[in-house]
Amino acid sequence: MLCLRHSLATFCIGLESVQFSKNSNRNIVQCGARGPRPRYPRVWKTKKRIGTISKSLKLVECIKGLSNVKEEVYGALDSFVAWDLEFPLITVKKALKTLENEKEWKRIVQVTKWMLSKGQGRTMGSYYTLLNALAEDGRLDEAEALWGTLFSENLESMPRIFFQRMISIYYHSDMHDKMFEIFADMEELGVRPNIPIVNMVGDVFKKLDMMDKYQKLNRKYPPQRWEYRYIKGKRIKVRAKYLGTTDDDDGEVSATDKEDDSDLKDHTDNPEITVDECIEVDNIPASSSFPCS
Repeated sequence: MLCLRHSLATFCIGLESVQFSKNSNRNIVQCGARGPRPRYPRVWKTKKRIGTISKSLKLVECIKGLSNVKEEVYGALDSFVAWDLEFPLITVKKALKTLENEKEWKRIVQVTKWMLSKGQGRTMGSYYTLLNALAEDGRLDEAEALWGTLFSENLESMPRIFFQRMISIYYHSDMHDKMFEIFADMEELGVRPNIPIVNMVGDVFKKLDMMDKYQKLNRKYPPQRWEYRYIKGKRIKVRAKYLGTTDDDDGEVSATDKEDDSDLKDHTDNPEITVDECIEVDNIPASSSFPCS
């Protein structure tokens, strides 16, 4: 008789082959349904991220070789930020700082005006950068127009550094009348002048032989013996003559001043000592305020 049975080895191999094929199909279906879908990189995203420092240097190199034509500079700046999702404000600020260190005043004016025209960076720091660049570039009319606009809009909140800059501009330009007007505005608004402002106004009084006003100015705003500085995160009083010229003609520091300075360093190295215990104040009330220059 004809036997239709398979051998045991052949039957086992067949079961294994069927079981393997089922598992392979199951894995393929599970991977396609529940596995992670393939992700493709976005078109506007790059794998290599460029830092703000290198990007700001690239921006400076991009506009350095251009002419002073407004359309050319603005077009280069627009093409530089065209592919950014957000306005690169930090990059532009660092580029302005680099241009300021290189004394590229025309480029600073162009970049700052372009940034302000985009509605970005409208802060007092940006306006001060523009005012300083206009003054250094010799564009006094534009600097006065900018000062008038800022002063009218921020009458009671104008920072003292703007008054100091305008007084310095008029002082070096020998425009004493406008200098006195700004100083009178400071006194009317209650803004206390710092040491450089008092020195410039007093020097003009000396040049014009107004010794009575010079003496009155010194009585009203005497030179400060102490100023506040931040040393290791602590607000500490230091002697004001260390920050400028010394009282001695030879420029040497006396022994008592050296001892005070050494005591100051010892106290700042010890974190357990408070600010009030750090320096003894001689005949100065605790409620008196000294502005930081």
